[in-house]
Amino acid sequence: MAPVPVRFGILGPVRVRRAGAEQVLGGPQEQALLALLLARTGQPVTMDGIVDVLWGRRPPASAVNVVRRHVGSLRRLLEPGLPARATGGWLVRDAGGYRLATDADSLDLMRFRLLRDEARRDHSPARTLELLTEALSLWRGPVAAGLPEEVRERAGFAAVARERLAAVRESADAALRAGVPDAVLPALRETAAGHPLDEPLLARLVLALAATGQRAEALAAYRAVSARLADELGIDPGAELRAAHRTALGKGSGRGAVDAGADRTAYGGADRTAAGGADRTAYGSGYGTARPSPPGPGPVTSPVTSPVPAQLPHDLLMFTGRRGELDEVLALFAGAGAGGSAGAVAGAESEAAAASGRSPGTVVISAIAGMAGIGKTTLAVHWAHRVAHRFPDGQLYVNLRGFDPSGAVMGAGEAVRLFLDALGVPPERVPHGVDAQAALYRGLLAGKRFLVLLDNARDTEQVRPLLPGAPGCLAIVTSRRQLSGLVAAHGAHTLTLRPLDAGQAEAFLARRLGAARLAGAARAVAEITDLCAGLPLALACVAARAAARPGFPLAAVAAELRAAHGSLDAFSRSDPAANVGAVFSWSSNAVPPDAARLFRLLALHPGPDFAAPAAAALAGLPERTARRLLAELADVHLVNEPAPGRYAFHDLLRAHAAELLHARHPAAERHAATDRLFAYYLHSAHTAARLLAPHADLLPPGPVPAGVTAEALDDEEGALTWLGAEYKVLLAVVEAGARARGEGAGVEPGGEGMGSGGDGTGSGGDGAGSGGEEAGSGGEEAESGGDGSPLSSPEPLPRHDRRTSLLAWSLEPFLDRRGHWHDGAAAQRTALDAALRLAEPLWEAHGLRALARAEGRLGLHDLSGPRLERALALFGAERDIAGQAHTHRSLGWECEQRGDLPGALRHNRRALELFQEAGDRAALASVLNSVGWYHALLGQYRQALEHCFRALTMLQDLGDSYGQASTWHSIGYAHHHLGRHPHALLAYRNALALYRELGVPYLEASTLVDIGDTEEATGDLDAADTARRQALVLLTALGHADAERVRARLRDRNGRRDLA
Repeated sequence: MAPVPVRFGILGPVRVRRAGAEQVLGGPQEQALLALLLARTGQPVTMDGIVDVLWGRRPPASAVNVVRRHVGSLRRLLEPGLPARATGGWLVRDAGGYRLATDADSLDLMRFRLLRDEARRDHSPARTLELLTEALSLWRGPVAAGLPEEVRERAGFAAVARERLAAVRESADAALRAGVPDAVLPALRETAAGHPLDEPLLARLVLALAATGQRAEALAAYRAVSARLADELGIDPGAELRAAHRTALGKGSGRGAVDAGADRTAYGGADRTAAGGADRTAYGSGYGTARPSPPGPGPVTSPVTSPVPAQLPHDLLMFTGRRGELDEVLALFAGAGAGGSAGAVAGAESEAAAASGRSPGTVVISAIAGMAGIGKTTLAVHWAHRVAHRFPDGQLYVNLRGFDPSGAVMGAGEAVRLFLDALGVPPERVPHGVDAQAALYRGLLAGKRFLVLLDNARDTEQVRPLLPGAPGCLAIVTSRRQLSGLVAAHGAHTLTLRPLDAGQAEAFLARRLGAARLAGAARAVAEITDLCAGLPLALACVAARAAARPGFPLAAVAAELRAAHGSLDAFSRSDPAANVGAVFSWSSNAVPPDAARLFRLLALHPGPDFAAPAAAALAGLPERTARRLLAELADVHLVNEPAPGRYAFHDLLRAHAAELLHARHPAAERHAATDRLFAYYLHSAHTAARLLAPHADLLPPGPVPAGVTAEALDDEEGALTWLGAEYKVLLAVVEAGARARGEGAGVEPGGEGMGSGGDGTGSGGDGAGSGGEEAGSGGEEAESGGDGSPLSSPEPLPRHDRRTSLLAWSLEPFLDRRGHWHDGAAAQRTALDAALRLAEPLWEAHGLRALARAEGRLGLHDLSGPRLERALALFGAERDIAGQAHTHRSLGWECEQRGDLPGALRHNRRALELFQEAGDRAALASVLNSVGWYHALLGQYRQALEHCFRALTMLQDLGDSYGQASTWHSIGYAHHHLGRHPHALLAYRNALALYRELGVPYLEASTLVDIGDTEEATGDLDAADTARRQALVLLTALGHADAERVRARLRDRNGRRDLA
């Protein structure tokens, strides 16, 4: 069935028509999201970009989730009946964000641009006017009319509005040439009323009025705009407006005025699209369709010679690297030169474009951002020199001192006056006020080709008055901030520089030191580049030191860096501008005190990245405050944001933060911050483990400390999502907790409860996804005398050992489900070492059992079996009923792996008795499935079904999805061996659906293997192969030994040899 047509409108109030019927849109925020996607005309918008437009600099913690809800709502609006979580064909994921798949047939903005593009072709004036009139008729009001003004500003809709302004001017040009000026007068009057200082537009209004015989009104319009220019900008009318005035007086033909304006955009700004800020002149080509014509009568004046400033700093002869960035920006710049997309670019033009001599048809604004020392200025200057010949009217440069150590940031007024001086404006001709000065500056650049390099900018407001406003100019801006305001309001294209990779860093050293110096020192070079972490400034410091000591082998230089690793001592130089620590300090000193404090404390975080809640715990702040401070740090690249909501340090910035931390924060404050961080992760992981293993005997790890807010996880899906984002961090925290034990952090009493997590993930065990032991979350409630009360240690316990063990045990169900068995084994070894230091039998028992489970998953049964026997003995000696029961289940799974099925059944029956004695209904339901599973493996299928159906009913009552999946698998296995293949397939598919929903790849694969066996038994060999291939993909990704067994089955049946 053909898709239902959908039509979108953004040129006026946002509209959606589906099958010809107007659709009722959601609230203002949902409409704003839709408008933003429409304005990008089929290009993706990142999640960060969406959040920034909808909320600005202070988004709520729930912003990403809210955006996803809006996306779901829009998808259902566009495609009613779309299944939950389905993407559909209109609103799709792309480039880390979302994209609306629109074209000129479905979106009025794209139709408008298409008509403008067609009008720029070589048509008669009448045809050009016809096309532009049709294009303008698509406008029903301001872009996305009705949305809040602040949202419209952040979304950059003003750039789209400028496209209409340009189209009105172009239609006036066409009407004047076609001899029908009255056709455009209504549009000219309306548009001029909204743009009373737009000289090109007003010049056309004067010409149209004069051409229709309304000379008095034309002269009145000229007098009015002259007065406004004088009052508001302190300047006289420009050449184009004066030429129109002469025509109205009967002293000129008017053709010169039209031609003069044909190559310019609105006064003081370029015509750009909102989609990524792409600059436009009539959608893809330069402004002006007018052909040159003889000048009209009037006085002839001698040309005034203006100075040609050439202010660029010298290019670095040893420039190397950044090839990708240069190619990227040169390609974009060449596109701008052809009149296509001209968003801001940060690179250098391609050689072909340079050779062609094309000049850009629009203002190109490039914002190069990145951390201190990353090479922004070097790249910008190199690029500027590469393209300087394309800007023969001059190259302007200013260091705006945005992050100067003196704090003397250059004001925009001072900078624009420097430019006016370079352009030859006498001081007495410089008007008062920054706005008037900036208007004069833009006027001097109008119609010319200038390159303007604005280096080391503080923020968008400092830059805004210095941007050229006419086509043919290039503005390059460098800053440690992101300058997102340039993107929203001026269509800038940003490039954020990243550290050099290993190959680029080696090339950097070779260029500075010579290839001969690097020959034979590959290991030392690799270590130097690694310790410099790809930072050009650090590499330059090391290269300078090596160059000054030509007799030193590079191995000695590497040894110096190695000895200083964790500090910046090896990168110290006498010149502050070349001292890595000093340069970093200019950024850290530029942020507010509360952001600087957070920056220092983040050095304590041991993980590869972190989110706002962890930063909040570390600093003892509300999450909302931490999120705002992280945004400020990211804005100046003291931290980076590699994924939405995830932040990370560059290695050398971490070292800088650590040095500041130890200099300004006493040990007690550092330890308190570390304790808050560990408490956040421990309590959050504990909550997640309880959701994943609802029948486990997890003891709470004590009260949440003041200043810490643990994650409020509500369901299994939320737990899996959080753990999926944080598990690498949590593993690092486990290791850091073990290391911290020896750092004098003190001792806590052990009465918080010392157990871990219970034995089970809420399923019916393992084996082939059904029976056997469960991967629990770390151990049971420690008991005294079997009464179920928490057992407090008689002696104080080192808090680091206790919390390290508890955190590792809380991770067990997640790591097992996801198949992260190597990570799990490493974490559990650390936990066991910590537990053994406590010299407490129950802690040792929990640690032994948790490590044994992980080792068993890896096939290390010679290690796992004895550990479980030792754990069982310890639990028995302590009369811990739950501990014994869960360990019996683990031993049952071990027996299964060794082929001892009677032993497996025996252990699980003993676990069943113990759980009945303890009255643990959830664990009882799970072990009933395990008992059923082992009956099935022993060929006792009817007993198996009896136990499994009892278990299924209980597990459904308990809402244990994982346990239900495992039990359905057991039921399917029994039915298969009874020859009830349709029943088996139904049960297996129920299990498969649940495992996929829960994200358990190993048990999903095991179920697929069994589905393949059942399909083969029914004679459907193609379906059997399909299931086994799906299983093979999963097992191969997990690195599981079962992959070879499945591969052999496929090879045997199909006669194939290499399916790897």
